[in-house]
Amino acid sequence: MSDERRWLDRPLESGAAAGFGVYLHVPFCHHRCGYCDFATEAVGGLGDDDRDALMRRYVAALRTDLAAQAATRAWPRVTSVFVGGGTPTLLPPDLLAEVVGAVGVELDLTPDVEVTVECNPETAEPATFAALAAAGADRVSLGAQSFDAGVLATLERRHRPERTAAAVAAARDAGVGRVSLDLIYGTPGEDRAAWLGSLAAVVGLGVDHVSAYALGVHANTPLGRAVAAGTVPAPDDDVQRERYDEAREVLSAAGFVQYEVANFARGDAERSRHNVLYWRHGDYLGVGVGAHAHRDGRRWWTTRSTDRYLAAHAPGASAPRDRDGRIPDLTGEEVLGDDARALERLLLGLRLREGLHPVDVPPLDAAAVEGAVAAGLVTAACGRLQATEAGWFLLDDAVGRLRGTGAVVAGGAD
Repeated sequence: MSDERRWLDRPLESGAAAGFGVYLHVPFCHHRCGYCDFATEAVGGLGDDDRDALMRRYVAALRTDLAAQAATRAWPRVTSVFVGGGTPTLLPPDLLAEVVGAVGVELDLTPDVEVTVECNPETAEPATFAALAAAGADRVSLGAQSFDAGVLATLERRHRPERTAAAVAAARDAGVGRVSLDLIYGTPGEDRAAWLGSLAAVVGLGVDHVSAYALGVHANTPLGRAVAAGTVPAPDDDVQRERYDEAREVLSAAGFVQYEVANFARGDAERSRHNVLYWRHGDYLGVGVGAHAHRDGRRWWTTRSTDRYLAAHAPGASAPRDRDGRIPDLTGEEVLGDDARALERLLLGLRLREGLHPVDVPPLDAAAVEGAVAAGLVTAACGRLQATEAGWFLLDDAVGRLRGTGAVVAGGAD
């Protein structure tokens, strides 16, 4: 391998330490929020018996799929498990516990494996958290989104602000050791007072981790169509930048450290190990509707259709599987070329506060690096390439500048 391509022969710095993750997707929600672009299935209109039967079919299918993929090769020991959705906590407690425990049945777990489950405040009952704790979940991620009733209504979230505080208390009472809250800022109609009120509420709850995301508008969602039609204003970039800066200021003053563009933790031990694995361009297995996986520069994903997924895994079904244990008719894949892998390494590595080492990317153009530094988007000192605070908010611009052409800076210096 030439010196110019030697970076492909190693994971991102700390990549080995980042480990190997498993993502399990539970697509069910009471209803689909207008901004949501995830693979979800609204089941609020079903009767109790029909909903229960559907969920049991899905969990059985998920376990069948996981077992088939796990059996095809020697996977690394699992350092993190993430159960996302959808609303995993919409499952009955016994089914939720079955999902959480499924990975340990099929794959080897490290003794300190991190097990995270996404929760919505509206479905976060004491029995749910008790089942999670008993099944080995040590971390929950609560989708608070806002503590303002008007903002929640705009986002079509169905919980009241006080439900989040009750969920945090219930998780702790059940023995779930780590609690994270998700927030969304820049919602049309959200004013500064509402955003600062949400941040104050988060600080008051004393949680360990906070994720704060700018509201994204996707064309194939009700919100996207409303914005395109002009019936709802598009999020304002300048306002979102103000909200972002306010989040960083308030959370920093409360003792949180911003370790990634949108994520804040009270210490290194409170970081989301599973998400850090993604940002380190690590390997992970994804199982379930719409789930994605990555290994050695190869990415694959599963159909977003719950009906197709269930039919392929129905009792007696014998859909052929490939060498990876996947059903080809339900999956797609891509093999990332050198250029795509280089771009991803820059984008992902610069998301983290510590940035990345030059050995983790192809040799960079000296003038391009100098230009990005001069623009205040990155720093290149002490052998590391890091995004500045301005560069974090303008990450695409920072990466675009770094990928210029001309004389190269040799990678590989320690």
